[in-house]
Amino acid sequence: MTKHLRNPRMQELERFVVQRGQVNTSEVCAQFGVSEATARRDLDVLANAGIVTRVHGGAIAKGEAPPEPPIVQRATRQQAEKQRIGALAADLIVPGDTVFISSGTTSLAVAHALRDRGDITVVTNSLSVMNALAESQLTLISLGGMFRASEASFIGHLAVQGLSELRINKIIFGIRGIDVVSGLTNDYLPETMTDRAILSAGRRVIVVADHTKLGRSAPAFVAPLSAVDTLVTDFSADPVICDAIAAIGVQVILA
Repeated sequence: MTKHLRNPRMQELERFVVQRGQVNTSEVCAQFGVSEATARRDLDVLANAGIVTRVHGGAIAKGEAPPEPPIVQRATRQQAEKQRIGALAADLIVPGDTVFISSGTTSLAVAHALRDRGDITVVTNSLSVMNALAESQLTLISLGGMFRASEASFIGHLAVQGLSELRINKIIFGIRGIDVVSGLTNDYLPETMTDRAILSAGRRVIVVADHTKLGRSAPAFVAPLSAVDTLVTDFSADPVICDAIAAIGVQVILA
């Protein structure tokens, strides 16, 4: 703990931000009876300590994403939001596109929305996506690799090698956590190199993530937000976080 964070006011400020999730400088001024300059300086101290993320006019508490349960257990969580995200992301795919769809329940929702399309090519390392599209009219290409049962995905050297042989227009990418400072993060460290190869394989990266993934970080760093072109999330997403992500240059679309 730094000297500044031992200060009782700073400890109170930390609790204040964490309990609220996000604050602006005027709220800090009113709560602690300090000037705007002091409020900004105090929030900077918390940001430097990794406790909050500074955004224009205030700060957001940094949250740790809870451990990711297996994909079969996540299928019914935020189901309506994922269906809307899937439908909207599918609308970003145009005839003739070659699109990679990653593993994950939100990515799977995109695959379901594309099942009636016959004018695109889908590449995937997800067994769930393969099963969803197995009887569709589109062209389906699967990657090999080591099977990760909890995520029903193929990862590792063979998956990365397969990606190197392909030219992909768009990447549909699900993620465990997306944060202004931490960037894109996932739970499973051995999958990181596969994730990075996926992100590098396409011309446009479209991250699909419901509101529970925003402002969260997981243990394994995947890529900075500069790797993302578009984020498709739902209307329950925190507008402060969305604005902060958009300020970096990421197109944010709400479903």
